[in-house]
Amino acid sequence: MKLVTRWILVSAAIAVFVIGCGYRNPYVYSGPDKSIYVTTWKNRTSNLQLDAKIYQELVKWFQKSGSLKITKQKEGADYILGGEIVSIDIPSLAFDAGNDASDIRLKLKVRYILKDLKDEQVLFQRPDVTRSETYTVTDDSNQTRDNYEEALDTIVEELAQDIYQRTLVEFSKSI
Repeated sequence: MKLVTRWILVSAAIAVFVIGCGYRNPYVYSGPDKSIYVTTWKNRTSNLQLDAKIYQELVKWFQKSGSLKITKQKEGADYILGGEIVSIDIPSLAFDAGNDASDIRLKLKVRYILKDLKDEQVLFQRPDVTRSETYTVTDDSNQTRDNYEEALDTIVEELAQDIYQRTLVEFSKSI
């Protein structure tokens, strides 16, 4: 019984300390409501669903905030987030004893911009972003394809997270 009481007291003390020290989750925007029109990114690659993957990942990140809403309609939106998938490059990275590629570095190049629709002011713009991830080539083509997709998913998730965090930083400046 004493152990439970001590645990409750320690937990309460930690909670009071965390709340009192001004801790806040850096991934959540809690300012005034804002809506962001996310365009379908122009896709210059042969990966036909890549623009949809990026859009879905952006929506997933922006849903973390109750005050930021993603909209598919430009009318009524406060901001516009647009982008372009410039290229996917898969140069070989490492070779095995038979001089075959064993690891591949997948590189995704994009550009994007966040703009205020009311005054046409650019909040941020990244004209040349390259993200990369390594994946393994195996004798099994299905496994190699799965490794490629996993690497691409990692890149897309990190890209969306970066865009979301940059947006939070910009919006926090105006609070």
